[in-house]
Amino acid sequence: MTAPIGLALVGALGRMGLAIARAAAARDDLRVAAAIERDGHPGLGADLAARAGAGEAGVKVGADLAGGIAGADVVIDLSHAGAAAAVAGAAAACGKALLCGTTGLDEAAIAALDRAAQSVPVLWTPNLSPGVAVLAGLVRHAVAALGPEYDVEIVELHHRKKADAPSGTALLLAAEASTGAGRLAPAAMCFGRSGRTGERPGGQIGIHAVRGGTVFGEHRVILAGPHERIELSHAAESRELFAEGALRAALFLARARPGRYAMKDVLAREA
Repeated sequence: MTAPIGLALVGALGRMGLAIARAAAARDDLRVAAAIERDGHPGLGADLAARAGAGEAGVKVGADLAGGIAGADVVIDLSHAGAAAAVAGAAAACGKALLCGTTGLDEAAIAALDRAAQSVPVLWTPNLSPGVAVLAGLVRHAVAALGPEYDVEIVELHHRKKADAPSGTALLLAAEASTGAGRLAPAAMCFGRSGRTGERPGGQIGIHAVRGGTVFGEHRVILAGPHERIELSHAAESRELFAEGALRAALFLARARPGRYAMKDVLAREA
């Protein structure tokens, strides 16, 4: 029997880290090999499975990034944008595949992912949902087919505790729309509107962030053209959706060659 793939969870005690720990505990092909949190975190020393509500597996939460990564096959970074570059460097130094699900990365962090991808497989995504990967492709193809007469507006809704706006997924969808329009980078983006804004300029992509309640995440892309409107949307119904997506990506990365990947590559390999 093939040994299960070992995962190192960075940011293990966050909501997503605990969801991934629960999902991995129910499988035979994956296991959590290390649980990592920052120095001084109040959960250091805790049993990860117990904290996740999945019994006790003997994996204690620690702060040794390099040591934890060394004992795993795939690193899943769910910490925060400020730690992404360090995690990428540690994964590359240990020769471990990296899945980064952190949003709000700056240019230095993205450059660190690119450097790591020269020696290990790296997948960065602002959304681990397979459905969002499909939605992004649909948006790209729809914008390319419909042409410049169709205006693009994106509305995203998340729970009240989400700290960033717009969501990384909304920015991903904007980038895909821009690619569909034949541009290398997103056109001028408008983050909400207020006052006398004047006529909507051509090529603009509107992005609107709504926050409230306990909504896991909803994204709607509106393509408004002459005499008609097309809407493409995705709604996440539980955090387990993203956990399962992370495990699918981890299985893909464990067998991938060095390079940069996206969730669409995971789906293509499985097809």
